[in-house]
This record gives sequence, C-alpha cells and structure tokens, in this order.
Amino acid sequence: MVTPSENPFMGNASSFYQSRAALKWVALAFSVIIGFASVLYTNSIVEELKEREERYIELFAKTLEFTSDQDNSENLIFIFQEIVTPNNSIPVIVVDANGNPNVYRNIKMDSSKLNEEEIQQVLKKELAIMEQEYEPIVIAGADPENPADNQYIYYRNSDLIYRLRYYPYIQLSVIAAFVFFGYVSFSYSRKAEQNQVWVGLAKETAHQLGTPLSSLMAWLEIMKIDEDIKDKEVTTELEKDISKLELITARFSSIGSVPVLKDENISKIIQGTVNYLQKRTSKKVTINFICKDDLIAADINKPLFDWVIENLCKNAIDAMSGEGEINITLKEGKYGDALIDVQDNGKGIPSGKIKEIFQPGFSTKKRGWGLGLTLAKRIIENYHNGKITVKESVVNKGTTFRIILRR
Repeated sequence: MVTPSENPFMGNASSFYQSRAALKWVALAFSVIIGFASVLYTNSIVEELKEREERYIELFAKTLEFTSDQDNSENLIFIFQEIVTPNNSIPVIVVDANGNPNVYRNIKMDSSKLNEEEIQQVLKKELAIMEQEYEPIVIAGADPENPADNQYIYYRNSDLIYRLRYYPYIQLSVIAAFVFFGYVSFSYSRKAEQNQVWVGLAKETAHQLGTPLSSLMAWLEIMKIDEDIKDKEVTTELEKDISKLELITARFSSIGSVPVLKDENISKIIQGTVNYLQKRTSKKVTINFICKDDLIAADINKPLFDWVIENLCKNAIDAMSGEGEINITLKEGKYGDALIDVQDNGKGIPSGKIKEIFQPGFSTKKRGWGLGLTLAKRIIENYHNGKITVKESVVNKGTTFRIILRR
C-alpha cells in the first residue's frame, strides 16, 4: 500500500479516498439519528397538545352538563362565551339527540355566503370526519333517564397539531434536498478541479518529454549514419522505443481534449501491444493473445486504448511478481459489444479492496502511484463510453479484468 512517506503527492489523497466510504456511512447514520430524534420530539409535543385539547373539550362538556337546566341558562350563556368563543383552534360541533347541530366552532366555511341548508351539509361532512377521530362526549340532559335530552360534543384535532405532525417530515425533506444539491454541486466542482489537475499534469508531462525525445531522435539519426551500427538490431529496437515514446507523448497530450475515435480493428491493436511488451518483459512472463474473431472492430482512439491494454498487462506482471502467464481474450458479446478479458495468475485482489482499485492513489506496490487503473477507467468510460470492471479475482489464484466496448 502506498504511504505518504513513499509518495508525498498521493499519500493524503489515498487516505482520503479509502476513508470516503466510511465517512459517508457515518454521515448517513448521523442524519438518520437527527431525523429520528426530530420526529420523536415533535410527536411528543403533538401528544401533549392532543391531551390538552381533550381536557379542554371534557371541561367544556362538564360545564355544559352542569349548566344545562333552565334555571342556569344565564350561566350557560356565560360559559359558552368564556369557554367556547375563545377557542380559535379546536373544531367543535354540539348536536342534539337526533344528530342536529346546535352549536359549532372553528369549522372552515364562510357562513355569510351559505344558506342554512348548505351550512348543515358542511357540518354533517365535518361530523363524519370527527366521528372517525374521537368518540363524542355525552352531555346528560335535565332528565338523565331520558336520552332524548342528551347532547353530544364532537371534535377533532386542531390544524396546528396536523401541521406539527407533518412538520419534521417536511423539514427533513427540505434538509435532504438541500444536502443533495449541495453534495451534487460539491462533487461537480471537485470533479472539475480534479479534471483540471489531470489535464495540467498530463500536458506538462508531454511537454517535458518533448526535449529528451527530440534529442534521442537526433542521436538515432547519427547512429544510422555510423557504418558499424546502422545495420544492427539495436537501431531497429531503439527506433521502436522512440516511436513508443512519441506515442506516450501523444497520449498525454490528448488528455483533456476530446479524443478522435476511429473505426479500428481491435485485434491488430492488441496484437501490436502484446508483441511490443513481450520483447521488453522478462522471459518468465508469457503473454498470450486469444482472438475468436479477427474482424471485431469498434470506434476507439488507438493511442489511448493501447495505453489501457499496456497498463493492465504491466499491473498483471507486477501482481505475478515478474513470473507467470497473461491471457488476453477478444470476443464478441451477447449484444454485439467487444469484450476484452485480461487474465493473470498473480496474487489476486481481496474482495474488500475491489471497489477501491480504480480510485486515485490506490496501489499495492510500495512505490506505486495508484494512477494506472484510474487512468484506464477514465479512458474507457469517459472517452470511449465503455466499461471496465474486475470480472473475477481470487486471492493467490489471479485476476481477470473485463473491458466492454460498445460497437
């Protein structure tokens, strides 16, 4: 694993990306706790208000029952004015034994614009709602043995309780929306900043490669003139290496620009990469290319795609500690896609690390920068609209990467 002391530029980034998933879960758990606590607290307030309203209505009912005889009619009027009239929140309807409304309060309607029949219809609809919420409170008449003298008080929760009950959910929804848009904005700005760093680093690398590359090309021309050297294999291989350096420079230069995609024969590109790598790799490493269809083609950028295959092969060589076998398979997928599998018999990737391997800074090498697979993912998915995944990995048995190119 990369450490800050070994890679001062990537150490902190690696730690950040590896702990990012854990931080997300912590933030989610904290948000859930806050939301749950908010709902519980609001519900406790609602329950207290409901109890107060119930006690208020019970007090009103007992008062009416106490003052219901004719001799205390003045007291009844006083109680009604002092208890019912100040109630500006609790909807209340008092009905007689036949269910006819006598008194009502806080019912939403404009009685000045309605006739008596329309008012009764509104009250009956409200009564139906109240019956579902609470049992009516019975007010015994002057003759307790005669139910025809009884009155009934219907009521329901005030609008304030309804608003309080749904307030935490509305509040949490607003907060969630705010956090979501904030996260999207932050992610977009962070990604844009990362892209600028990638582009700047790549173009500066291409610029720095230009000077020694020009010098190597000049030295090669001098070697070609020398009669003792020009016909030897060294000049041919050196020319191939310079061409490779030119290709690498072109790759870095194309980062940040819209790559030009052309319809290319994938088999020829992979075979060329395999031939180049095999001559410059230990004899203990064998690279096999298995092509089940030589005519499979797709719109790709040759320098960038060649870079991906080279990166996967070099990673495989490192995973095998410089000794083993790499099998590259090209075939057509079920839906006409081009499928490229790069398989090695190295040390494999632990299942807990598979999700991290494409993140910047992740590396199992002591002096690795952790950029190869990140670049490969960006090239395949961002530039070629394809997909690269770990198809299979078994510890101490090997890993298979799969590239999917849509045709």
